Amino acid sequence: MFPRLLSIGVLSLGLLLAGCALPIEQAEPEPVLGPDEFALRIDRLEADLAGRCDLQQRRQADQEQRQSELIADVREVGTLVRHLRADIERLERTDSEPLVQCAADELGLANKAVVGRSEWIGLPDVGTYLKARVDSGAHTSSLSASEITRFERDGDNWVRFKLGVTDDDVVVDDVRDEWIEAPVERRVRIVQAAGEESRPVVSLMMTLGPIRESVEFTLNDRTHLNYPVLLGRRFLMDIAVIDVAETYLHERPEFPGGRPADEAVDDEDDRDDEER
Repeated sequence: MFPRLLSIGVLSLGLLLAGCALPIEQAEPEPVLGPDEFALRIDRLEADLAGRCDLQQRRQADQEQRQSELIADVREVGTLVRHLRADIERLERTDSEPLVQCAADELGLANKAVVGRSEWIGLPDVGTYLKARVDSGAHTSSLSASEITRFERDGDNWVRFKLGVTDDDVVVDDVRDEWIEAPVERRVRIVQAAGEESRPVVSLMMTLGPIRESVEFTLNDRTHLNYPVLLGRRFLMDIAVIDVAETYLHERPEFPGGRPADEAVDDEDDRDDEER
């Protein structure tokens, strides 16, 4: 009996010793970041954050631009509606007027000024005279402008610009490089072969012979054309008719710093409004 117990004890002791010799798995320690690796990770995080901020700012800028364009479109539609209502009222008044047995009145010419296909116009608010091509084929009048800059004043859209004139254009020299500021009445879309363009429209006081009217001009660069001003049919409506056989029927207006009206004949010519 004793020898058997001794054998069992020896066997148990051997198994115990063998078990103590078994390897014990241990978790690998977390790697310790050195200063350079830590700085590299921080730089990556900063770059990622900066990229996300730039993306957010670009999205916000795009949204603000779309909002501004939408507001401009709404204002343009409102202006067009007002003009349409005025045209309807004018037509209603015309339809209600009795017919007069007079050739001039029948044609609606009784109180209209006659202008030639080329004329001198004056811009009192700017302080200069300019040559103008009169063209009933154009809907809106146009003024040559450069360095057109949009800005806001008291919540309204304004533009700042200079006259777009060349050395060959006849103008009061003192205003060649003067800045002109005016509120934007509306914007028009012009479709050309080169693509679509949006142009601001401003209202400026203009004189032409006996005519003194506030005229809407689209602003665009006309320095490649022979006339810095184009007068369209919106200006002519109800106040003037064109005698295409005549030019410069009215005297050139005078402004401080400009040349006398009696010297205008030396500056007058009649060219088609084509590229120089």
